[in-house]
Amino acid sequence: MKPGPDFPAFQPLYRQIKGLITQSLMSGEWRPGEPIPSEIELAGRYSVSQGTVRKAVSELAEERVLVRQQGRGTFVASHAEERSQFPFLRITPDDAELKELTAELLDLKRVRDAASARLLGLNAGSSVFLLTRILRLNDTPVCYEEVRLPPPRLKGLTAAVVRQHECMLYSMYETRFGMRVLHAEERLKAVGAPREVSALLQVPAGTPMLQIERIAFSYRHEPAELRHCLCDTRLHHYRNSITG
Repeated sequence: MKPGPDFPAFQPLYRQIKGLITQSLMSGEWRPGEPIPSEIELAGRYSVSQGTVRKAVSELAEERVLVRQQGRGTFVASHAEERSQFPFLRITPDDAELKELTAELLDLKRVRDAASARLLGLNAGSSVFLLTRILRLNDTPVCYEEVRLPPPRLKGLTAAVVRQHECMLYSMYETRFGMRVLHAEERLKAVGAPREVSALLQVPAGTPMLQIERIAFSYRHEPAELRHCLCDTRLHHYRNSITG
């Protein structure tokens, strides 16, 4: 096994193996929800020790790219159960368990947005998809979202496709378009509810809201979406887990 141009020789060997495994995930050799070969098989494939493979797989598992299941093996992580697993959802009820997540598509169109295009890795003159939706938690409208998406990675996206997937975006990206969101960066700020948003969320105009600006990434830190979210936190809060 020789390091390719994307994995220079100065990288630790396990990091090179991690990169090669990631390449196979990107190519669709192992799809979300499917098992990957055993550590022994991967060691033979890449001509390295099992310990080197284990370290690479462990790092991918820590990043939630892979999921280890006791007694079954290692699987490619999946967003297919988005409605029940709530990936990346940080808003939760104050005094109740989050049991149900539903979403309503308001609109989907293509717009010219140079700043968003650049952030999505497109030419400044490129158009982007603008999707708007309402998120309901336990049947209560809580979040208004504007999601900007790169058309080259979502060919064939229509409102009908979004509704077919019940407006569950991460599972749609994965199962329909082969694009899996791995991590995201967020910025939070307190703002007042604009009049048009307050009507959709059934709150008085100017109600304090939590604004969340998110950029989500797929493999190799490739931008997958930009999300602008306004959340009613009168009966909900933002939760997160921080590790050092």
